[in-house]
Amino acid sequence: MIEKFKTLFFVKSSLIALYLALTIPMPFISNQNLKIPSIVAFVLGLYLIINITNDYVETSNEKISYNTSLISKALGKKNWEIFWKDIALIKSLPTSQGSRVYYFNTKKGDNFLMPQRVENFEKFLIIVSRNTGIKTNEVSYISPPWTYKLLTFLSVLMIFGEIFAFLN
Repeated sequence: MIEKFKTLFFVKSSLIALYLALTIPMPFISNQNLKIPSIVAFVLGLYLIINITNDYVETSNEKISYNTSLISKALGKKNWEIFWKDIALIKSLPTSQGSRVYYFNTKKGDNFLMPQRVENFEKFLIIVSRNTGIKTNEVSYISPPWTYKLLTFLSVLMIFGEIFAFLN
C-alpha cells in the first residue's frame, strides 16, 4: 500500500507567511519605474516558495522515496529512493542549534536525510520501523511544531501591521 506524506502544513505556512511579511511592502515602496518589475519579482518569488514547499515522501511495502519539484531540483535538492531491505541503520547527528537530524544509512554506505517535517510523522515512523526493523523511538521532529506555528503567527501579525501602516 502506498502512503504519501506531504510537508507539514505549519512548515509551509511559516515559510509562505514569512515571505509575504518580508516582501508585501516592496511593490508599494518601490520607485515608480520599478513598480512592474517589483510586482513581477514578488509574484515569481511567491510561486517559487509555494513550489519548493510541495516536496513529499512516499512509502510502499518495498521502498521509500523522496520526491521534489522541478524548481527544487534546479536549486539542488534531489529525489531519492531506497528499498527498505537496503537500509542498514538510522544514524543520528546533532545540529548546531541543539537538535538532531537523522539519516537512512544503506548497506552500500550511502546516507539519505530522513524527512522530519512531514505530516502524520508518527505514522511515518511506524512505517519506517515496521519495514526496516529499526526502532524509531528516539526520532522526532527536527524542530518542535510550535516553533513553526509561532513563526506563522508572528509573520501574519507583521502582515497586518504592514497593512494597517499602509492604510493610515
